[in-house]
Order: sequence, then C-alpha cells, then structure tokens
Amino acid sequence: MESPKASSNLRQKALLGVFWSAIESWGRQAISFGVFFLLARLLGPQTFGLVALASIFLNFLQVFVDQGFSQAIIQRKELEPEHLDTAFWTNLGMGTFLAIITIASADLIGNFFKEPAIIPIIRWLSVSFIFIALSSVQNAILQRQLAFKSLAKRTLIGVFIGGVVGVTMALMGFGVWSLVAQQISSSLVQVLVLWRVCDWRPGWKFSQRHFHDLFSFGVNVLGMNIFNFLNRRSDDFLIGYFLGSVALGYYTVAYRLLLVVTELLTSVISKVSLPTFSRLQEEPERLRHALYEAIKLTSLITFPGFFGMVILAPEIVKVVFGEQWLASIPVMQVLNLVGILYAYFYFNGSVVMALGKPVWKLALDGVQAVSNIIAFAIAVQWGIVAVAAAYVIRSYLMSPLTVWVVWKLVRINIFTYLRQGAVPLAATMTMLGVIFTVKYFLSSSINSGAILAISTLVGTLVYVLSIFLMSPKLFWQVVKIAR
Repeated sequence: MESPKASSNLRQKALLGVFWSAIESWGRQAISFGVFFLLARLLGPQTFGLVALASIFLNFLQVFVDQGFSQAIIQRKELEPEHLDTAFWTNLGMGTFLAIITIASADLIGNFFKEPAIIPIIRWLSVSFIFIALSSVQNAILQRQLAFKSLAKRTLIGVFIGGVVGVTMALMGFGVWSLVAQQISSSLVQVLVLWRVCDWRPGWKFSQRHFHDLFSFGVNVLGMNIFNFLNRRSDDFLIGYFLGSVALGYYTVAYRLLLVVTELLTSVISKVSLPTFSRLQEEPERLRHALYEAIKLTSLITFPGFFGMVILAPEIVKVVFGEQWLASIPVMQVLNLVGILYAYFYFNGSVVMALGKPVWKLALDGVQAVSNIIAFAIAVQWGIVAVAAAYVIRSYLMSPLTVWVVWKLVRINIFTYLRQGAVPLAATMTMLGVIFTVKYFLSSSINSGAILAISTLVGTLVYVLSIFLMSPKLFWQVVKIAR
C-alpha cells in the first residue's frame, strides 16, 4: 500500500503536471491560433485544402513510426536502459524507411486525388517522419517523469519559430509553401530543444527481448492509432476525394477550431492522466476517484467552451477569419455539439491503458472507426455539414458502449460518473440563454466584433456566478486547486 507521503507526492506531481501541461497546451494554442488567424487571412480555402489533402497520407504513415513504444515506455512499471535504446533505433529505422517510401509514392497519391499540386508538398513534408523518430523516446521519458515543464519549453519555442517562418513566407507571397515551411521548421526546432532539455542519449544497443516487451504492448497501441486515424481522417479523405480541395479547406478550418478547443479544454488533464492512472492501477478506489475528479474538472471548462463555440460561431468566423470562410460556420456549429462526450470520454482510454488492457481499447476503437467510415460514406453525398452531423450522431450512439467498458474495468458507479457534469451543464445552459438574449437585442445595432466581445464577457461572468450559486463547494475547490 502506498504511504500517505508517497500519495501526497504523486498528487503534487500530478497537479504540477496539469499546470505545465496547461502552459504547454494553452501557450501552443495561443501561438498557433494567432498564426492560424494570420494565415487564414492571407491564404484561401484551397491552400489549406491542399495541405490537408497531403497530410491525410502522411498522417497515416506517421502512425507506424513509433509503433506504440512511447505509451509502452510510459506504462511499464519496470524500465531498463535496453528498452529505451531498442525503441529509439527501431523508430529511427522505421522513420527513415517511411520517408523514402513517401518520396517514391508521392506521384501515385497526387494522381489518386487528381491534385498534382500536392506531390511536392508530400515529398517535403516526408521529413516529419525523421523528426518524430528522433523525439518520441525522449518525449515518453519526460511524460513518464511528469516533467511537463521541459515539454512545454520544447513545444512553445518550436511553435513560435514555426509560426514566424510561416507568416513571413505568406507575407512574401509563397502561398501553400508557407504552411509547409511552418510545419517543417516547427518540428525541427522542437527536436533540437527536446534533445537539449532531456539528458538521455541512446546507446548502441538493440535487444530482441526488450523489443518484444515493448511491442507486445505497443502493437495494440499501433492498432488504436490506426483506428484513431480512421476516426479522425476518413472524413477528410472522403471529402477530398468526392468534393475537392476547396470543400476540404472549409471543413478543415471548422475541424481545426474543434481541435483547438479540445486541446485547450481537455488535453491538459488527459496528458497527465495516463502516467497518473498508471501509478494507481493497483488501487481501484483511488483510480475511480481520480477519474471522477478528472471528469468534473474537465466538464467545468469544456461544457461552456464547446457550447459557447456553437452559439458564437458566426461571430467567431467573421471576426477571426473573414467573409471568405462563411461556409465553415454550420460545420463548426455541428462539430462542437460533441463537447459533452469529450468531457466524459477523453479519460476512458487512459484508464483502459493504465490498467494494462490495450486489447480492450483496440476493440473499442475498431468499432468506432468502422462505424465512422460507414457514417461518413453515407453522408458525404449531402456535403460537409452532413459529414459533421454524421460524426456527432455516431459519437452519441456509441457512448453507452464506452461507459460499459469503463464500468467493466473499474466498476464505476454510473450515477456518480454521470453526476460529475451536472452542475457545469446547468450553468452552461444558463450562460447560453444569456448569450442568446444578448445577441438577439444587439445584432441589429453593433458589429460582429462587439457582439463577440460582449457575449464572451457577459457569458463568462454568468457562468462563474452560476457555478458559485449552484455549488459553492465546487467553486472553492477549483479556486484551491488554482492556488
């Protein structure tokens, strides 16, 4: 049984991990969003669509670079130097091989999508495989140690430099190559910084036994990543193939905003959840409590964030991106309706993996991937809004299965599990009512920028006040954690 001192130390490390994870995620998204804002103003939908189309193929192959070794390193209770050396050289070999394959097959991909403009884009971006291979082990070591401060430095410096490169090239008229150079320079800088902040260096060792140790766990993660790719990118593939790069550009911007909000509101805690849950894998009561707390804290910020995006989408798109992106508004509104599920289910995967049950998550991800592909294939004929709706509807229909998996593993109390988001949801509904009223009375008299600013300010104040009145205990708990 873990001592009270050790328990307190883990809690402190987890909270510090959340803090630095927040610095990393929010800082990166603030910089990325500023860069995204400038590039969206300078470049058009087709430019974003071309890079999104090229990244479909690249992101699929990226799944195979790490092969799940990073999560295996994080999850293992006992880790030997040979595990790290073996993982590094395996990843580097695989990354080099995939880069060569990508350069050789770029023509085939361009012809398949009937977009020859993506051929050189694919070839230049293939260098990303090498960058991933050079950084995945160090990244896993720092996550395992809950050293999120070092990871935050790596990310923020890389994203900032990449943003400067991308915006500068866009202003100089380089078009789509601005986005390509942004990605390459950001990835290169992150690798250099990561090697500086992490003192581990690979030895010249490769062990078949240690490879098997990692691969027996990682192969399931690899399968999950493949299914996750199908979940996340099969809609892009079908839109790009059937509707073209312009439609994909509109969809990409709307989906990018969903990912930005998700990163800001959920991934902060989720990055810390796997290493923290892994240390509690032999204490089911504490693990259940940690899961409840994670959901409660996440729902506090995800519910108003996602639903606020739904009601304020017209103003956000007009003010931030301009009139040329109006077709993204309904897609953005539909996609953000998935917010409730993100708050609850973002940690389920961490629980399953922490308990050493990757096959369970693999099966769950497989069912979700197949159902997503079927839904997207049916919906794509009606356009990008229908594809977004198919994603949301499928997610809600699958939610009972996800809850059952977690209940089966850690015997959660379903009522307690669902109750975690009750107060945030009620406060969010109150906030939305006030924002709708503000928009109704001000829409004919002031511009979109003013409506967005006033609605955001009033909505935030109403939400915080609602939390305080509905659950003072929860309000002061959040204040205490923040302190």
